[in-house]
Amino acid sequence: MTSGMDWRGRVGDVWAAEWRRTDRSLADLSRHLDAAIASVAPETGHALDIGSGGGATSLALRAARPGLCVTGVDLSAELVAVARGRAGEVAGDRLHFRCGDALTVSADEGPFDLMCSRHGVMFFPDPVAALTSLRGAARDGARLVFSCFAERVANGFATLADAAIGVAPPEEQGYLPGPFAFADMNRVSDWLTKSRWQPDSAARVSFDYVVGEGRDPLEDALSFLSKIGPAARALAQAAPPERERLLNALGTRLAEYRVGDRITLPATAWIWQATA
Repeated sequence: MTSGMDWRGRVGDVWAAEWRRTDRSLADLSRHLDAAIASVAPETGHALDIGSGGGATSLALRAARPGLCVTGVDLSAELVAVARGRAGEVAGDRLHFRCGDALTVSADEGPFDLMCSRHGVMFFPDPVAALTSLRGAARDGARLVFSCFAERVANGFATLADAAIGVAPPEEQGYLPGPFAFADMNRVSDWLTKSRWQPDSAARVSFDYVVGEGRDPLEDALSFLSKIGPAARALAQAAPPERERLLNALGTRLAEYRVGDRITLPATAWIWQATA
């Protein structure tokens, strides 16, 4: 489980430090998501990027729709600082990044004509309440577009870590915020409907999740996965001899996915579209 407090603290700090590699890992997915967002984005009005992280989705939307005002919001002050730094001179009247709860910011700054998110919706403690709150901050007819991971077994970064560390994946225990909280298509459709959003489509997208590249992609991948993802917690908690064993096991499995100067794992996500 990953909570809001995690994003305000340790997790957010790590993602801010690793924004280049996290953007790289999701770049193949982002091209699909950015295209889906642009396909329904109005030329003018106000858009909200939920869990905007290092700013990649907000910046892509700003480039695609220069006349649209874009507000990115994230719980992590460090990630917001990264986003603002990346925006540079582009930031201004039509691009803002806010540090705070997306539900609070949306209520304060709405109504919105578009809401979007790259993997930022899976961490609400109560998804129906959160989606209902977002619906209340959206104009009638506004569009919602977001991505979320599909089931754990369809995402190599998780299954590879499970196998290398030698642990069984967590059992289903009802809803828990986290990377795979929105994996069940039927459950998400029900949440949207209960929240007064009309589900329009759910596109299942397979993509390349790049974990390592360069002169030593294996070292790069081990460094990345020791900070981001399911293996990171186990490695952080392991005593030095056990950590070395886990890294060797992880490295052996990662080497199987090396092609040239890259290590890429198979991954799958949903891209949802809904209408207020």
